[in-house]
Amino acid sequence: MKKFWILLTFILFSGVLLGCETQEPTVEPEETDYSLCKGAGYTYDIDAIDDYELVWSDEFETDGPLDSSKWGYDVGGGGWGNNELQYYTGDGSNAWNEGGKMVIEARIQALSGRNYTSARVISKNKGDWKYGKIEVSAKLPAGVGTWPAIWMLPTDWRYGGWPNSGEIDIMEHVGKDLNVVHGSIHTKFYNHSIGTQRSGSRIIPTATTEFNTYAIEWLPDQVLFFMNDVQVYRFKPSLYIDCPSFNEWPFDQRFHLLLNIAIGGNWGGPTVDDNAFPLRMEIDYVRVYQSEFITNLQKG
Repeated sequence: MKKFWILLTFILFSGVLLGCETQEPTVEPEETDYSLCKGAGYTYDIDAIDDYELVWSDEFETDGPLDSSKWGYDVGGGGWGNNELQYYTGDGSNAWNEGGKMVIEARIQALSGRNYTSARVISKNKGDWKYGKIEVSAKLPAGVGTWPAIWMLPTDWRYGGWPNSGEIDIMEHVGKDLNVVHGSIHTKFYNHSIGTQRSGSRIIPTATTEFNTYAIEWLPDQVLFFMNDVQVYRFKPSLYIDCPSFNEWPFDQRFHLLLNIAIGGNWGGPTVDDNAFPLRMEIDYVRVYQSEFITNLQKG
């Protein structure tokens, strides 16, 4: 009998607990305050953006030195953070306009303790943008050990040194992996130094023999990468992070362009085919478009 009363008491007490559980009010999650987020909270239709206008370009129509109102140089050796082997000159000896193209030429040439020279051409403080379409037509060098790139860095480094303030690689190619072309981004949380870079790739059989088009569409919450008008990658952190910070999305500041051929380095090396030199990257045009709609877009 005692066991019966104990069991009955347990059943009644359990019923009370269950009854309390079912009467708990449902708590609705708080809405995200997107004003505190980076690259999140925007509502728009990409396909409906129809007001892109050309705001900056170079068609390289005049033979001779690069247009100094549009281009400058990064100069020096020291490996550039990647154990690269070249020395970048800034006197026009490794970059010029010829036949309607910008030519960047890498050579076997001893200079300032380096055995190769090349050029790293930049638009910093002459062409700086936040958001837009950037399109470059280029023919790439084919030599093993080469590492040509068309890319973007922050002009003001608001979030700190690399990679905190971001990097956008519109095109990268390494000669040891012929015709495999990459587009990628780097941020504090997503970068190659910790193995978390975000990128897309495409095989372009004519990358080193013909001109191909490499482009991005850079929007307030995402970057789309294109090769010959085919989208190869999209970086949009708000797809997997509800409220990104600058750690994931530093791309709300102005950036500038860089065009260069590196030699060797952490990715381009370790072997360099000296028989391939001198070698060139040729640029047919650089065009930058911006949309007033995107520039004025507000978070929803």
